Order: sequence, then C-alpha cells, then structure tokens
Amino acid sequence: MPPTDVLPAPGATVWLTGLPSAGKSTIAHACEPVLRARGLRVEVLDGDAVRPHLAAARGYSREDRAINIRRIGWVAELLARNGVLVLVSAIAPYADVRDDVRRAHADNGTTYLEVHVSTPVEVAATRDVKGLYAMQRAGEITGLTGVDDPYEVPPSPDLVLPAHTQPVAGSVTLLVDHLIDRGLAGPRDVTTRETA
Repeated sequence: MPPTDVLPAPGATVWLTGLPSAGKSTIAHACEPVLRARGLRVEVLDGDAVRPHLAAARGYSREDRAINIRRIGWVAELLARNGVLVLVSAIAPYADVRDDVRRAHADNGTTYLEVHVSTPVEVAATRDVKGLYAMQRAGEITGLTGVDDPYEVPPSPDLVLPAHTQPVAGSVTLLVDHLIDRGLAGPRDVTTRETA
C-alpha cells in the first residue's frame, strides 16, 4: 500500500489513440501493474474487449465507430470521476469524436489526456497483430483505419509515444512519468507495493 501520508491521486481518463497494431493495448496493459503498484485504482478499457459489450450490434461505418467511441468515453468518464485512473486503448480515428469525448470530460470537471501512439502504418502493418492488414491486402476486408479509411492524427496530443522506436518499457516509463508530472500518479518518490 502507498504511505499513509500520500493522498490518493484523482481519477482521469488517459486515451491511447493510434493505428491498428500501433501498440496501444500493449502499452496500456503494461502500464496497469506499474500504476497499481503505486497504490492507484486503475482500469484498462480495451477497444476490442469493450466493443462486444457496448456496441455489439454496430459495424465499422463512421457513425457506428463514433457511437462506440462515445460510449467508451462515457464509461471512462464515469469511472474517472469516481477516482479511477482509466487507460483507454482504442483507435478513435476521428478528431471530432475525440473532441466530443474530451468535452464530455470537461463538462464534468474530469481530467482527460490524449496520448498518440505514433507508430506509422508501415510498421504497424508488419506487426499486424490481428491479421487485419493482411486481410485488407487480400481484399477480404475494407475500411481499415489508416489504409483505406481515415485516421486523423491528433494535432496537439498531451503526449506522443513513438512506440516503434523504443521497447514497451520505454513507452511505459514515458507515460507514467507524464502522469506523475500531471499529478495523476502520486509523487515521484512514492513507495510501491508488490503486485501479483
């Protein structure tokens, strides 16, 4: 447990946006135990894991994607305003929809940080974690974000993680340090506890 003289950090939503296979989920899940070890309440909302529960009947049209992202944003804000540090790993390809989520947080006085996992499409396509790039090349799917469907790069994210140029641990360190600097992850010298 954290020292008793350390006040709990406020909740916040940290939205990791980027192309498919950019490393968003990997970074979020790697950050989770590091932040828990600092005594924080942390939840990861992974876009792929959440979709079946919040948007199972939705497809991948622009409207359907927008609805899915706004729903994830609503859940994240609800958790964050109740003291949870929420790491969202979801593509969220459209700037206006990301702005809607940011505004919804601001309306409730809830902190929202946008983190761009900036892996370029050429690198993401070689990783191809879910085989999406291969399926698109084979003509089996269309509407792949960043290939034949838009991905609008955040013009001024709170943090950029060049996940293609560093190991996962490097991205985790950058993100955790940023959260500490923003007062969202406790003091820099907090004593961490072991996590199972």
